[in-house]
Amino acid sequence: MSIIDELVEITLNDPQDFLKIKETLTRMGIASWENKTLYQSCHILHKRQKYYIVHFKELFKLDGKPSTLSESDIAKRNLIVEMLEEWGLLKIVDKSKTQDPKAKINQIKILPHKDKKDWKLEEKYTIGKK
Repeated sequence: MSIIDELVEITLNDPQDFLKIKETLTRMGIASWENKTLYQSCHILHKRQKYYIVHFKELFKLDGKPSTLSESDIAKRNLIVEMLEEWGLLKIVDKSKTQDPKAKINQIKILPHKDKKDWKLEEKYTIGKK
């Protein structure tokens, strides 16, 4: 099984939702309260006419780089993609991929859009940069 087969494929309700999802994901992740930095956990990936929500450590694996992807990382990805679906931004193609494991909501920070200016938003992976 290839790494692509392990990813969570999604469909967009509207092509415009790609940018909404991309922006929303910048505000979902792990918070460092002492320096008010939010580390983005997941990204939206467009590959071969398909869309995926992926943990940044899955992107390292896709690039053939070392990755410490853990069950906890997958659990956070699963929670995030299911929340995006609940909010009406996407549809999960195969829900069995997000059933287990699942993180608890208190394991990630969701920054309201209005608070974005008060935080430093950090990516640990930038799509399109080598």
